[in-house]
Amino acid sequence: MSSTPIEQYALLSDGQTGALVSEAGSIDWLCFPRFDSEALFTALLGDEEYGRWLMAPKDGQLISRQYRDDTFILDSEWQTPTGRVTITEFMPINIGQLNVSDLIRQVTCTDGTVDIVHDLRFRFNYGASVPWVERLQVRDEPTLSAIAGPTAINLFGPSLDPSGYSHGGTHTLHAGESTCWTMVWSPSYEDVPELQSTEILETITAEYWNNWASGIEAHGPYAKDIVRSLLVLRALTDAKTGGIVAAATTSLPEEFGGSRNWDYRYTWLRDSALTIEALVAHGFTDGALAWRDWLLRAIAGDSHSLRIMYGLAGERHLPEFELTHLPGYENSAPVRIGNGAAVQYQADVVGEVMVALDKLRAAGIKESERSWGLQKEMLKFAEENFDRPEHGIWEMRSELAKFTHSRVMMWAAFDRGISAVEDYGYEGPVEHWKELRERLRAEIEEQGWNDDIQSYTQTYGSTEVDASLLQLPHVGYLDYDDPRMLSTIKKIEEDLVDEYGLLHRYRTVSGTDGLEGDEYPFLICTFWLVEQYAKTNRVDEARALMDKLLGTASPLGLLAEEYSPTHKRLAGNYPQAFSHLGLIRAADSLEQN
Repeated sequence: MSSTPIEQYALLSDGQTGALVSEAGSIDWLCFPRFDSEALFTALLGDEEYGRWLMAPKDGQLISRQYRDDTFILDSEWQTPTGRVTITEFMPINIGQLNVSDLIRQVTCTDGTVDIVHDLRFRFNYGASVPWVERLQVRDEPTLSAIAGPTAINLFGPSLDPSGYSHGGTHTLHAGESTCWTMVWSPSYEDVPELQSTEILETITAEYWNNWASGIEAHGPYAKDIVRSLLVLRALTDAKTGGIVAAATTSLPEEFGGSRNWDYRYTWLRDSALTIEALVAHGFTDGALAWRDWLLRAIAGDSHSLRIMYGLAGERHLPEFELTHLPGYENSAPVRIGNGAAVQYQADVVGEVMVALDKLRAAGIKESERSWGLQKEMLKFAEENFDRPEHGIWEMRSELAKFTHSRVMMWAAFDRGISAVEDYGYEGPVEHWKELRERLRAEIEEQGWNDDIQSYTQTYGSTEVDASLLQLPHVGYLDYDDPRMLSTIKKIEEDLVDEYGLLHRYRTVSGTDGLEGDEYPFLICTFWLVEQYAKTNRVDEARALMDKLLGTASPLGLLAEEYSPTHKRLAGNYPQAFSHLGLIRAADSLEQN
């Protein structure tokens, strides 16, 4: 394998987009100005020729690297044969310049003499375009300016020299000396933004993250993991729109060398709903309103043709296409932009949203006429599609079916609607919803349970199981220790837990998903199993599995979608909101036991 292991990347975030910085000091992934914008550094999905910014001490050895306190300011200590340096990297939180995004890399020599080496390769449009680059003076500040189409990048700081289609150079620092490079994005048709003080931006950024984290209520042995996971969710959230991306990347493979590569830089209703639940559980009731507001804006005017995902601002059209010029991470092709699953019907989504909004009501947040009205419209949508086969939570690209998990989530949708009327006094056709809820329960028990295997099944009439069945107790459909649930757990353990103790979503060999290849164990599913164990007096097993899962995280506490025990590497898009949401639930369940 030749690609940098995913777990060696740190995430920098400004609340609008994110950069991935390797332990070697190379920024290999960066989209400006939003997570779903075109990348200008795309070495992550190929090599350095597709764009990167390497900045590191010559002959340097990385001694330590950590986020400063509860922030995304990255401090790295390097030792060389002649000295020692500290490199601080961060993306300033936007403080009012609505069309500006910055990335700052500051170097301080703390001992001896150190040479700092650069290899800067601008490649816009996901590595396909080499921009026009020239040196300019902007308000008496020298800058390296790169322009292609609507995008402009200006790099302020000590000069870098051209070499072919890249820029490089060596800058020597002595003990006590510091220097800084600031990369600024702006629209190419506007004036170059004015530089702000690095010290002020660093202070504001540190205060922003630390102040946000100070409101988190987390206790017990996994408190630090909960805090970092909630921070990751915040970092993946667009601070302007409230939309949360599923991950910061596209096309990191579910199988190295395989074709299961998807674009996760969009906002799933499911992820937003689960984020609301996690925030409410940890004292962020008011903060959760930003996610609720995004949900309500996204589905407004769309309740009868509900999408499972939207763009960060609520955009509906996310056409999927392939970038054939990119070889892909670990030669995993194709690289995809957009997501064809956006047009799928997934019957669980309304239930996920209704459950989350019920949590907000329970936390004392009152419904507005608009918010409750849209929830009633969503329940109409669920009723209109009551008997419609679908793609399921895992976005199968095969024949449509009725997935047991989705039918339970539909049950939960009507159940929470009933609760809103009976427990909180809102108006709605409660008797009709009760009838639909009972129809679903009777149907699930008749068609979603298989007596032969003594388990709930992935789809009606099948003998396959699915890790999503672990969510049945999450929504109160049955208790964690219900005999049918315990029997289902036994079947899941037999069919989906691998020899390393990690859980797969389902058996890909069954052909249910309509895709070629295989995938590695899915982290959120294994976190769900931790929760199930914790809730059924298998606490020792739960803690052992939890510790094993935390051992798969990056040194900075970041999780991808999957983990390959064979390769001992993270796999799939990164960092992944779903995995961190699973960590939070699992940690909470252990704290409660």
